[in-house]
Amino acid sequence: MGQKINPLGFRLGTTQNHHSIWFEEPKKYGEGLQEDQKIRDRIKNYIDNHRVSPLTDLISRIQIEKSIDLVQVIIYLGFPEFLIEGKPPEIKAAKMKELKGNVEKVRYSGNRDLKIVIRKVGNPYRDPQILAAFLADQLKSRVPFRKAMKKTIELAEKAYAKGIQVQIAGRIDGKEIARVEWLRKGRVSLQTIRTQIDFCSTTVRTIHGVLGIKIWVFANRES
Repeated sequence: MGQKINPLGFRLGTTQNHHSIWFEEPKKYGEGLQEDQKIRDRIKNYIDNHRVSPLTDLISRIQIEKSIDLVQVIIYLGFPEFLIEGKPPEIKAAKMKELKGNVEKVRYSGNRDLKIVIRKVGNPYRDPQILAAFLADQLKSRVPFRKAMKKTIELAEKAYAKGIQVQIAGRIDGKEIARVEWLRKGRVSLQTIRTQIDFCSTTVRTIHGVLGIKIWVFANRES
C-alpha cells in the first residue's frame, strides 16, 4: 500500500512556508487553529458571494500573522475585480469595512487589532488554486474533461511553469464506475524536497456528482 503525504507539508522549512504564522500557549493552541479556519471560511464565503464572474477574485491563499496586539490577514487574489485598488477609495473602503466586520464576528482574540491586506498574485496561471478554479468552471460548463485538462496545462505552460500534473477522480462524464484520469506535462519531481511543488486539492459539483481535482505545479528550478 502506498504511503501518501501532502507535497506542501513534505517541503515545510525548505521551499514552503506556513500560511499561519504565530505562537500561542499550549492551552490556547487549539482555539487559535479554530480561529484561523473560521477566518478563512468567512473570507472565502464573502468573496464567493460578491464575485463579479466565476473566474475573477480567485483566492490563491490566505496568510494569517498574529503578534501581541495585531492580527494581520493577507489575502492573495488572482484577477481581482471586486476589491481592486482602481475603484473609488470610498467604495473600496466600504467593502473592506464590511469584510472586516464579517471576520470580527468569528475572532477569539478580541484585544488584538485586525488588519486585512489584499495582494495581487503576479502570475495567476502558475498557481494551482487558480488553475483548479478554472478547471472546475470548465467541468461545470460541461466541457469534455480531456479538453479542459489540456487547456489547464496550456495556461500553466504560458505562465512559464516548468511542469504540471492534473488529476480528476470520480464519475467522469457520468460513467457508472468512478475512475481516475490524469495528464502530466514537463517535470513534476514529487520526491525531491528541493523542488518547489505547489499543490491544490479541491472538489467540484457537476450534474453527475462530485469530482475531485488535484493539481501539482513545478514553478522553479532546484535551489
